[in-house]
Amino acid sequence: QVQLVESGGGSVQAGGSLRLSCTASEYAYSSKCMGWFRQAPGKERERVSTIDNIGSTIYADSVKGRFTISKDNAKNTLYLQMNSLKPEDAAMYYCATGLFTFCTKHDSAFDYWGQGTQVTVSS
Repeated sequence: QVQLVESGGGSVQAGGSLRLSCTASEYAYSSKCMGWFRQAPGKERERVSTIDNIGSTIYADSVKGRFTISKDNAKNTLYLQMNSLKPEDAAMYYCATGLFTFCTKHDSAFDYWGQGTQVTVSS
């Protein structure tokens, strides 16, 4: 079973930047759909961004133009570059992957989840 380990979270002021990383324990999952999700206290989980096996990306409207998802297959690592952070971006961020090379709109396709990394943005 693949393990996903996130890192890179922290506390920043509004307007600042952070880069999250997610390393998969197995190379095979770098060729699958991978995604970043977030959940703030009292709110539903939100899909932030996904990237499929050919590098096609999708972003939530709330982060378009500010966040960039990428991956380094050689390092089995997924990234999320977050710029121009806003207080509303504060949340626990999770990476996830599944068995499909393409990304669907169904969160049930993501079988494996990391433990999360906390992002705090102060105004």
